[in-house]
Amino acid sequence: MPRKAKAGTPSTIGSNPERNRSHNRRVVLDVVRQLGPVGRMEISRHAHLSTQAVSNIVEDLVADGLLIRTGRLRAGRGLPPIQFAVNPNGGMTAGIEIAADHISTLLVDIGGRIRAQRSVPLPQNDPETVLPVIKAEIEAAQAQLDPPVPQLLGVGVVMPGPFNVEGMTSVGPTTLSGWLDFDAVARIGGMLGAPVTLENDATAAAVGERLHGVARNLKNFCLIYFGQGLGLGIMIDGRPYRGANGNAGEIGHVLVAKGGRLCSCGQHGCLEAYASFHSLAQQLAAAGIHEIDYADLERLHREKHPVVLKWIDEAAGYLAPQVAMLENLFDPEAIVLGGVLPPGLLEDLVQAMQPLPLSVARRRNRSEARLIHGRTGGLTAALGAAALPLLETMTPRLDTAHAAEREQSNEETSLAG
Repeated sequence: MPRKAKAGTPSTIGSNPERNRSHNRRVVLDVVRQLGPVGRMEISRHAHLSTQAVSNIVEDLVADGLLIRTGRLRAGRGLPPIQFAVNPNGGMTAGIEIAADHISTLLVDIGGRIRAQRSVPLPQNDPETVLPVIKAEIEAAQAQLDPPVPQLLGVGVVMPGPFNVEGMTSVGPTTLSGWLDFDAVARIGGMLGAPVTLENDATAAAVGERLHGVARNLKNFCLIYFGQGLGLGIMIDGRPYRGANGNAGEIGHVLVAKGGRLCSCGQHGCLEAYASFHSLAQQLAAAGIHEIDYADLERLHREKHPVVLKWIDEAAGYLAPQVAMLENLFDPEAIVLGGVLPPGLLEDLVQAMQPLPLSVARRRNRSEARLIHGRTGGLTAALGAAALPLLETMTPRLDTAHAAEREQSNEETSLAG
């Protein structure tokens, strides 16, 4: 029998009109990504598409190299159905994380496997310095692959937000100088000859967790992202919510303590001043421990350093009310904590936030955890960047689906009349 969907995995609804074929391709890819290897009948059932439509789309996707046949599954009488799976060699995306002091580059196949990984320090982070480094790093990553190199489907580029906000874009530890009003998409895309998607790091991290991490079976969730600062990625019906200018989710600059600590944005009492990697690094520096990296933080946490334990307790106190607020605002399936903090530290932070305040998430017969920690680790932002083009290729667009459903409903009403 074809492999069944996991409990809690909602079906993806497709549409039959030929003019929405691009949307239907995304629907089929998303179903196969979640369930594969899987047969046509099972795809049809989960995609809500006719068997003939699925058959045509599957053949197109096989011809394009995005799906592969995995043989027949022996079960029951008659000829077993041919099974299909996402082709890991059918295409590749590049993920570029531009941080204040380094660039991380990943090449990821459409099966979600990291094929190459690089990270280099940046002496400066202005565009004229960064662009040649991006080109050189992608070429160096491609050189690590055994030929033939799969087609590059697109490049995701992430950097810290907020974008183009007066007074909040040119200060602080995550600042990238010279990027205000710089057309990064056009310049990087023209340089690489590939489609480019630009995103803030928190939203990209949520996309990464959705496609490759703990949120694979979640369509509505929020990810509290620990970079140098603190951000929020919001996923609604399987797609990121970006806001009018790409700045949705700047939770780090929510005021939580009137007249509190000075934040890099110039305000006093921002959440980021209490719950971020930067705030932890500042407290460790005050105790004589300077320039810590991921490995240092992992060791300090393992050794139960008092500054780390104090930070966990303080950060948890400020974060727990924000979790309840997000639940009341978005009614997500779960809140995810992720980013550059080591897994063990994230686990302790989740525990320190218990019990969480009352919210709409405290509904009857709810067995799932309200708060979980991410699985993509220190590569969260770069992996999320690589996932951005995959999201465009493999995840159905809700606006197309809704338009198709409305038009189909209108046609049915017209015929009934």
